[in-house]
Amino acid sequence: MTATAPFDFATVPDIRCRWGAAGELGEILSAFCPARRPLIVTDTGVRRAGLLDAALGSLRAAGFDPVIFDQVQADPPEANVIDAAALARASATDLVLGFGGGSSLDVAKLAAVLAVSDQPIETLYGIGQVRGARLPLVQMPTTAGTGSEVTNITILSARDSKMGVVARQLFADLVILDAALTVGLPRVHTAASGIDAMVHAIEAYTSRIRKNPMSDSLAVAALRLLSANLLTACETPSDRPARESMLLGAMLAGQAFANAPVAAVHALAYPLGGRFHVPHGLSNALMLIPVLRHNLSAAAAHYAELAAALALEPGEAPGASLISHLAGLIRAAGAPQRLRDVGVTEADLPLMARDAMAQTRLLQNNPVEVTEADALALYRQAF
Repeated sequence: MTATAPFDFATVPDIRCRWGAAGELGEILSAFCPARRPLIVTDTGVRRAGLLDAALGSLRAAGFDPVIFDQVQADPPEANVIDAAALARASATDLVLGFGGGSSLDVAKLAAVLAVSDQPIETLYGIGQVRGARLPLVQMPTTAGTGSEVTNITILSARDSKMGVVARQLFADLVILDAALTVGLPRVHTAASGIDAMVHAIEAYTSRIRKNPMSDSLAVAALRLLSANLLTACETPSDRPARESMLLGAMLAGQAFANAPVAAVHALAYPLGGRFHVPHGLSNALMLIPVLRHNLSAAAAHYAELAAALALEPGEAPGASLISHLAGLIRAAGAPQRLRDVGVTEADLPLMARDAMAQTRLLQNNPVEVTEADALALYRQAF
């Protein structure tokens, strides 16, 4: 037995997991902190679908005076953060509640920072660049995918690319998981977000930098839950155990990759979101299998460990059964299979490969080097 290598691990301090929590939100927040004027950061789709209704009713019944910012866009631009923070300041809000998918949760993180800071948004990008404190932050996801509720990362669209802010201030104070909010999620979004969460678990487990025993345990637990429940959640949307398992699995994967960062799947997925506005989960699903094959030479042992954790039959080559299993899940879930299916043309591939090379924060974590020529080859495989 060898000694454990030194490692760091951080996550949110408080997580509440309960079915129907949205209808108890006023009671939960009353016991949590003295704030009474929350800024709710969400999008128009969530609001039109009525997902916010129970939460608003509960808040108002408990004496809260919520302010709503519902203009979050997919792959949010900087303007979403700036506008949300401006509304928070103008309304004298004393808490920020992210309520929605990963984009809303990401915007909520930076809105909580910029509501009390004059730091220019362009100076936030990178690792550890956020200065000062923020408003109290509560996160409540309505999709089971990004794990953003438990990460210290925000991804914004800027300059035709995706750029990340990573800082301890972005960890929420409280996370509330209510899987009932995910029941109405359409099949294509259930599939893409679930595959996204599986990518988080796999890339955390194979991450070259900061992989550690805690992130490994979380990644394995997440992958088991997600793999076992994805198709049930897609095919029987109201299945409560499946929905709860998917939401829990996505959160565990988020905790894993917040500490053992993601790598080339995400790096190659970002140009799809930044230039073509392909949803993040779908972008990851499209690039997962080519990148897993590219990494097999260095990550075969890790893939084999994950395959064993999922009780898969060992393939002829170590780790091959995991790739086959995931490819089958993606097909069965009904997610688009090829880049051409989402509007990418073959002429776009070289530009995407150049864009991917800018994601050095992610590529450094990959178990195998990815050059621009490699990226182009991987896009061609996915095309």
